[in-house]
Amino acid sequence: MDNNTQVILAKRPVGLPVSTDFSIEKNDLPTLQDGQFLMRTLYISIDPAMRGWMNDARSYIPPVKLGDVMRAGTLGEVVASKHPDYEVGHFVTGWTGVQSHAISNGEGIFRVYPEMAELPTFLSVLGMPGMTAYFGLLDVGQPNEGETVLVSGAAGAVGSVVGQIAKIKGCRVVGIAGGLEKCRFLTEELGFDAAIDYKNEDVKKAVKAHCPDGIDIYFDNVGGEILDIALGRINRKARIVICGAISQYNNTDGIKGPSNYLSLLVNRARMEGFVVMDYAKQYKNAAMEMAQWMAAGKLKNKVHIEEGIENFPEVLLRLFNGNKMGKLVLKV
Repeated sequence: MDNNTQVILAKRPVGLPVSTDFSIEKNDLPTLQDGQFLMRTLYISIDPAMRGWMNDARSYIPPVKLGDVMRAGTLGEVVASKHPDYEVGHFVTGWTGVQSHAISNGEGIFRVYPEMAELPTFLSVLGMPGMTAYFGLLDVGQPNEGETVLVSGAAGAVGSVVGQIAKIKGCRVVGIAGGLEKCRFLTEELGFDAAIDYKNEDVKKAVKAHCPDGIDIYFDNVGGEILDIALGRINRKARIVICGAISQYNNTDGIKGPSNYLSLLVNRARMEGFVVMDYAKQYKNAAMEMAQWMAAGKLKNKVHIEEGIENFPEVLLRLFNGNKMGKLVLKV
């Protein structure tokens, strides 16, 4: 049986993760037992949530323990099996971590079918980011035709799908992203009505200009100052969807919360956080609907692929320096 290359969490990061927070180890795989199969990892999902999982703090999921394989969503191929439901050649996805191989009994594992879409799509639009966008916008945000939707982190894996679904639902969509290239991507490729370049524009003035009738839904992926700006422009009965706060994940002096929160009271608005795992039983139906949108050309998929499991620490930093577009995936 092959050796297994694993990325281990060696230290808890302080601020931005660095390469010495991880170790790369090669270990022998245990003998396959009845009811198990061996997966060779093909692609690893790189997600902002990873930064939170490294902290020894209470959250919606236990932190990664020091000395354990770094948690990650993965997609791979079954290369040996003693499991009745998984045959050699099947493609599967699950939470098997940053490692070149994994042995599983099938718990938390789902088959994927390459005839439906290219394999990385199952870690993107048809994977956790797509599910996050789908349920965060439709269930928590509850958009109505004609409403204005503002999305931060709009060129990322989740934000880019949120904006496209909002357009499908008949909304006016404004995205916030960093840099001219990403803003052009939003308007010219994904069909956003407007884009705001937070690196080169006054975001407060731009939000006012592009959302002249106020904001009905703000889908927040970044937190911090931009969340405050959005709260200052919300309409009565607005919905603020708290998906993430990537601007705050590497702070060393505490999370900066919104000072404009009284706008929620004045506007009888709602701000709600959510965790996509709570919708797991509904993933299949959501994936079917999004696959139909993709087939009809209404929903586009953008995947940024880097290569080499040993490059995981450097690739992870692309989440925080903005050096990627769409969904970030590591090809093993």
